[in-house]
Amino acid sequence: MDGMARPARYQADTLLDATRDLILEAGPRAAGIREIARRTGAPSGSLYHRFGSRDNIVAVAWIRAVRRFQSGFLKALSVDDPYDAVVGAIRWSAAFAASEPADTRLLLRFSRDDLMDHEPAQDVVAELANVNAALEVAVRRLAQRLFGNQGDESMERAKYAVIDLPYAVLRRHLLAGSLNGGVTSTLEKAARAIVRDLWEVNG
Repeated sequence: MDGMARPARYQADTLLDATRDLILEAGPRAAGIREIARRTGAPSGSLYHRFGSRDNIVAVAWIRAVRRFQSGFLKALSVDDPYDAVVGAIRWSAAFAASEPADTRLLLRFSRDDLMDHEPAQDVVAELANVNAALEVAVRRLAQRLFGNQGDESMERAKYAVIDLPYAVLRRHLLAGSLNGGVTSTLEKAARAIVRDLWEVNG
């Protein structure tokens, strides 16, 4: 038993939740190691030992939110029928915003550059550099299925349908506290219309 590693007393999600919540409550600079320790009861020393720096834990909290969102978004985009893929991606975006408002606010309000004062550790830098790689591939495949090519114009149209439109609508309503089923329904109808128009323009 003595040779077994001791389990972490403070779960990573608890620490990352506190980091995220401090950012949302009072801005990125509010999420310092001491403030996170105070919020969670974890010793500051253990936070430094586990994450290395304030910038690391903030970056990891942001990456976690991105990964959580992308898990369902990428699955929706993988559907064979591109029309269904667009609608499914928008439905997922709305559902995620409704079920995970804190993570969604973090992503909608702050870019990764907004959150960090200094460059994080190299492994975190590498993960940040690749965090949207799968998304880029998925959108390229969607453009190919929608328009028969992955040129700049086709990519722009695909991104408009599944990224720009839901981002703008969901950001406005989520930050205003007015996100509801009616908004989601209207957003889905708009997506359907956009897809039809894009196909007509492309044809």
